[in-house]
Amino acid sequence: MGLIGNSEKVSCSGFITKAAQIIARSGRQVCSDAVTAHMAGLKSKIYPDTASLTKDVDLLLVFGGDGTMLRVASEIAGSRTPILGINIGGLGFLTAVSSQEMPQALKQVLKGEFVLESRALIEVNGRGRGRRIQTCALNDFVISRGIVSRLISLEVSVNGESLTRYRCDGLIVSSPTGSTAYALSAGGAVVHPAADVFQITPICPHTLSNRSVIVSLDSKIEVKVVSPKPETILSADGQGITEMAAGDVVTISRSRDSVRLLHLPGSSFFETLRRKLHWSGANV
Repeated sequence: MGLIGNSEKVSCSGFITKAAQIIARSGRQVCSDAVTAHMAGLKSKIYPDTASLTKDVDLLLVFGGDGTMLRVASEIAGSRTPILGINIGGLGFLTAVSSQEMPQALKQVLKGEFVLESRALIEVNGRGRGRRIQTCALNDFVISRGIVSRLISLEVSVNGESLTRYRCDGLIVSSPTGSTAYALSAGGAVVHPAADVFQITPICPHTLSNRSVIVSLDSKIEVKVVSPKPETILSADGQGITEMAAGDVVTISRSRDSVRLLHLPGSSFFETLRRKLHWSGANV
């Protein structure tokens, strides 16, 4: 089993050490990347990076939050190795197990008591300021203004048919998994991760009638930057990729690659929503 931790969260180290002890007692080999081994003081088989570690293990335990999960998902895109997220800290929609539940959860996994779920990745292709752009994301791509508080103009078409021209702070194109991320904060819908759809959500649109649009995950979504100013930035899963200039065009589509997430039996997306968003309901 492979262990990967968020090196920026000191609290990870104790849980990583505990997981390593449980795995070793089960007779299985403990593996980790170099950063995690150093952080937690592991005596494990060490690999130089996540990609090489993934090729040699049957499960990755990722300790951190959604940001760590997104990074790992991008680095192992297309791999059949499943990921089990251990939440250390924040909201953690992608992390299946809390740090307190980790010992019992890991024992269940070692017994074969788990469920595997495939999540679609999305990809962007195009050019930004003369540079070739091609990368994938699990949650979303965002095209947004820089630090200047001025609206940008973006022309959007779906499968070659014009949708609209947005004047806004930015635009989020999210996967089903990404509906509970930035898109949710921007007023988008909650989408079940098994639904094969994109969600196109404007950020602070100037036209109040602009709302999220749901299209098939098989669609080709083309976004063209119209406004020369202010600067426009393309990001993937919260990480900046490149600046874009007026006339630059990118196409967002479903990737051929996917990632596999591991869950415990009895867990569900709706249960996660109720727990993470504190949906308690009401008495009539």
